[in-house]
Amino acid sequence: MIRQQKRALGKSESGFTLLEGMLAAVILATGLLGLASMQGYSLGRNVDANETTRVTNFAADIVERVQFNRRNAIAYNGIDTNVACTIDATAQPMARGDCDQWRNLLTGGLAAGLGGLRGQVAVAVVGPIVPPLNQSRVVVTMTWTGASGAGKIAKQRQMAITTVVAPE
Repeated sequence: MIRQQKRALGKSESGFTLLEGMLAAVILATGLLGLASMQGYSLGRNVDANETTRVTNFAADIVERVQFNRRNAIAYNGIDTNVACTIDATAQPMARGDCDQWRNLLTGGLAAGLGGLRGQVAVAVVGPIVPPLNQSRVVVTMTWTGASGAGKIAKQRQMAITTVVAPE
């Protein structure tokens, strides 16, 4: 009976109106644009995290080398991968070898994608003079140019790792 009354008035309630369909399309499009934006941001953060992980591993490599040769830690002072190693190979053969290997590591193929990667090592004696504890503070500073991608500007980045090395 109600159906007959609606038909008599000329109204039929089946399906969506054009306005409802357009509104649903706008809401869906807005959500998809937001999702695409977050995807781009996430990709950029993943690239940054990858770079930071790689650079941290390079810095940890030289720190481990200094810790292994801790009695001669001061010999590593002044290492800069942008210049040739100046450590005396006859007096400190292990430190010189570590310097050469680390420099080759940072300037070789493993550092691809890290533009202008540069590593510097500073070693200073710390602690009281009397009694001498023979501790050394090792600071490894890494600088590089971050990756640039779609709409992303390459920027200079820097990281420093500091540790104290004590004799055995």
